[in-house]
Amino acid sequence: MAKKTRRKSVEFKPDARSATWLKTMHLTQQQRKRLLKWGLYILMIVLALVIQDVIMSQVSIFGATTELAVCEILLITVIEGTEVGSLFVLIASVLYFYSGTAPNAYSIGLLTFLGIGAAMFRQMYWNRSRGAIVLCAGLAQVLYEIGLFVVGMLMGLTHWGRLGAFLFTGIFSAVIMIPLYPLIYKIGQIGGNTWKE
Repeated sequence: MAKKTRRKSVEFKPDARSATWLKTMHLTQQQRKRLLKWGLYILMIVLALVIQDVIMSQVSIFGATTELAVCEILLITVIEGTEVGSLFVLIASVLYFYSGTAPNAYSIGLLTFLGIGAAMFRQMYWNRSRGAIVLCAGLAQVLYEIGLFVVGMLMGLTHWGRLGAFLFTGIFSAVIMIPLYPLIYKIGQIGGNTWKE
């Protein structure tokens, strides 16, 4: 009988209770790098929202200014590609709307549709290069501003005389993507790419 109890005690050992939260949430170095990358992306968008609302809203050229947060959202979406970028643009556009800077809820649909469309177009027809990424994101930016204008016209919020201001805002924002690209690209390289072309 003593042999049976000894065998049972060897077979069924209780789990160790020394596991802490940090031990159970162990991240590999690759996962830490990707977490850092997405944290830096978020920090850049928050910084863009602050700069846009505090500084750039005071600067007006031909009645237009830039949309820094939208620039970064579209640029990150095209850099990350359709698989990762589509989820990112959806989440980022919702957060952009709730930040209070977005014109209305329709900006969520516009940003998501144009961001995914720009990333898909770049992946289908052009190689992954600086010019292709900036061009696709810049085109999406201009189309976003035109979309805002069309929706504003349909809702009676603007008039035809404001078309130039919307176009200039899209063009200024697309031009801003050129100096933003190296910084966002460097951040995007942290942890490696999710997909390869």
